[in-house]
Amino acid sequence: MTSQVQNPDKTVAAFIHLSTFSQLFFPLGNFIFPLIFWMAKKNDPFVDEHGKQALNFQISLYLYSVFLIAIAIAGIILLGLNTSIEDPFYLDHHFNFSGNLPEAAPIVTYVMIMLLLLLSLFVLNIYAVISATIKAFEGEYYKYPLTINFISPAPVGINQSKNEQFNNTQNETL
Repeated sequence: MTSQVQNPDKTVAAFIHLSTFSQLFFPLGNFIFPLIFWMAKKNDPFVDEHGKQALNFQISLYLYSVFLIAIAIAGIILLGLNTSIEDPFYLDHHFNFSGNLPEAAPIVTYVMIMLLLLLSLFVLNIYAVISATIKAFEGEYYKYPLTINFISPAPVGINQSKNEQFNNTQNETL
């Protein structure tokens, strides 16, 4: 199937993936710029598939990040609560690095674990986008890891127009 893809199609598909790095410079750039490139050549099945994959991956990573941040905030609050009535909130009185570091160790450990998980999502984003870009330049399809399909990808190799799909369903009912 790679011989049927033309060079401009490969280039646009690769730019879709690379444009997700615009999030480093513009807020929501990882959604806006791939969407613009994808909509420009949406009729091409190769570009359409790569555009859907890139957007699905970016939306999935965004949701994973929001979920991790929410879990981190909830965990910090729960770890910060103290059961004694005299000191109702752990962070107010005991979280200083001068003398009570062993008392703050659970919160520091929890924060470090959450930051490590967020960093791993960032590294996964960089690795997967570079891999997808290379595959697009080679004219191959790429399936991102940990992706939730919000924009359903079309089956690879099946490219029928709406009229052909309508005619096929009419023929099946006859």
